[in-house]
Amino acid sequence: MKDFLVAPSILAADFANLQRDIEMINQSQADWLHVDVMDGRFVPNISFGMDIIKTMKSMATKPLDVHLMIVEPEKYIERFREAGADVITVHYEACPHLHRTMQQIKATGAKAGVALNPHTPISLLEDLIEDIDLVCLMSVNPGFGGQKFIYQTLPKVKKLKELIETRNAKTMIEIDGGVGLQNAGVLVEAGADVLVAGSAVFKAENPVETIGRLKDILK
Repeated sequence: MKDFLVAPSILAADFANLQRDIEMINQSQADWLHVDVMDGRFVPNISFGMDIIKTMKSMATKPLDVHLMIVEPEKYIERFREAGADVITVHYEACPHLHRTMQQIKATGAKAGVALNPHTPISLLEDLIEDIDLVCLMSVNPGFGGQKFIYQTLPKVKKLKELIETRNAKTMIEIDGGVGLQNAGVLVEAGADVLVAGSAVFKAENPVETIGRLKDILK
């Protein structure tokens, strides 16, 4: 049985009851809490800043998986780490000096991740896959929650898994967007290690039970 992590995305939570929703995640079988940071420039939406992440960190018992959908992320990495980020993921498309940015993240003690938009090919990571702790494959266009899963992601997962195994790298594969009970099994079987689930968890009648069902998807 393959081990994998479930990371509910706080973007889909009820912001008027953030503490309640984070406590629900604390009590659940979730492994990480996924936090999308958007700047209104890299993606057409704006979300959380450092202060909110610091507050989330004070309430959460799970590691914070912080996904920076922002331009010039290298300017803010230390501050996001100080705010409580355990995993910091930057976009390939936003980093002209990606190798340097990976080193910068690792120097803070956080895990270093790279996210790829749906149209960005896996082959672009060939030269530095060994330096990346996590690759986040966007299975929707980044910027908004509740979108439909792009099925072209499946062959991308398999291709990425092949690259990781060929290079004997320890890189984890994360899938972000449109993930739910309907496709979690095939994603994990294709090679996914971390499933980000937003609407599938927070819009469910019983979010804790849904997280449990995601964790048991291959049983």
